[in-house]
Amino acid sequence: MNLTELGYVAGWRLVRALPRSVVAATFRAGADRAARNNGAGTTRLRANLRRVVGPELPEAELDALVRRGLRSYARYWMEAFRLPTLSRRQILAGFHLGGADLLAADVAAGRGAVVACPHAGNWDAAGAWVAAAGLPITTVAERLKPEGVYERFLAFRQGLGMEILPSHGGPRPAFDVLLERLRAGTVVPLLADRDLSARGIEVDFFGGRTRMPAGPALLAIRTGAPLYVASLWYEPDMAYAQLEGPLPVPDPDSAPLDERVRILTQRIADRLAAGIARHPEDWHMLQRMWLDQRGSVDGGSAASPPPASTGSV
Repeated sequence: MNLTELGYVAGWRLVRALPRSVVAATFRAGADRAARNNGAGTTRLRANLRRVVGPELPEAELDALVRRGLRSYARYWMEAFRLPTLSRRQILAGFHLGGADLLAADVAAGRGAVVACPHAGNWDAAGAWVAAAGLPITTVAERLKPEGVYERFLAFRQGLGMEILPSHGGPRPAFDVLLERLRAGTVVPLLADRDLSARGIEVDFFGGRTRMPAGPALLAIRTGAPLYVASLWYEPDMAYAQLEGPLPVPDPDSAPLDERVRILTQRIADRLAAGIARHPEDWHMLQRMWLDQRGSVDGGSAASPPPASTGSV
């Protein structure tokens, strides 16, 4: 077990053992320290939020937004560490999903649903809520190093009732399994706001060009499953999410497949942008986001995200 894995294990144990009020104050203090230190992750978050709010916002107000953003990110980590200790009743009471009735109807009809999500609010709590509500749920996680950390996050999410597929290295391609799950009536949430690989689809996003994964659009086109976009954010009492959609899917005769995927991915990007603009402080994007941003090193004073559900399938 290396130092990174030891850090995760220690965090999991300590955060579960201490009272929530003590842990929350500690995580807030850490977030404020990260804001003051202005390391690489904080600098990247500031640049990303500047794109969201535009050039007119005064620097002092942007500083305050970055501080709230880091506090929100710290809250995500705190709640992620504590989530496995919650009962089913506590999970259901501690998260609000607007549009849950749509997912329940899709599952009952046997058509499943694709949900495109941003790195915002608490997506783990959202997945746990869906599972606790009795809906089948399958998603994909990046297979990050060290392997021990990936395995612990895998066990964590599986323990919440989710089926987790590795983005690569599994016995079958994740995309093929997701096709089967959707056709069997499963909910498939995928993080969809960032894919800077060569496979990503170029889209306009807050006035700049970036790439987003093709997976959510392609799955919806291939299966006919409804495609929703989720907004995720925090209120003082709990984490929230709201589904929008289903999005209109281009007609099969309207354009070649790659063009239909591009059109639908742009529609996803537009809905994601609207949700992020409503709650910019809860968008946990501490990595390079736009193609014109310099540098390839992501991270810094704030922790890197955990192995995440991804649309790059």
